[in-house]
Amino acid sequence: MKILLHICCAPCAIFPVKTLRGEKLDVMGFFYRHNIHPYMECVKRQESLQSYAKKTDLRIIYQEGYDLEGFIQNVVFRESDRCAYCYHDRLKSTALMAKRGKFDYFTTTLLYSKFQKHEMIKSMGESIGKSAGVQFYYKDFRVGWKEGIAESKQLGLYRQQYCGCIYSEKERYFNSTK
Repeated sequence: MKILLHICCAPCAIFPVKTLRGEKLDVMGFFYRHNIHPYMECVKRQESLQSYAKKTDLRIIYQEGYDLEGFIQNVVFRESDRCAYCYHDRLKSTALMAKRGKFDYFTTTLLYSKFQKHEMIKSMGESIGKSAGVQFYYKDFRVGWKEGIAESKQLGLYRQQYCGCIYSEKERYFNSTK
């Protein structure tokens, strides 16, 4: 059975890839990049993923282009609900790619992060899967949080300090009490 795994970064892919392969699934990654800002952050994440993929023999589809404007246009004036748009766009893109590639399932590394809105991701994934015609594979990968972090450090992978969008970067680094 073939599964397409949406990947936001190499460190978040480690535990899901290991788990899915352990379940005898043929895993291929899909790196979605339009939400990762600034551009050089996107480049660092892609380079780290390329290094990880080479070390683990993981095939990856890399999204083309870099639609910063499209991402911002879709979240402007809805910044407090930006994660819902971002989850939906990444899951929909992955589901459509999985459909075109004749995958049996699709899933996401977002289910690995303890910082993401897990139930929203699960609900959206299942709904998008139904409309796209490819099943969403739900798995709570958060149980491997510490294992994935330890292995990413051991592999020397770039570890980002925020989710990816320009708004999460601001939340991480801007201190409004200065």
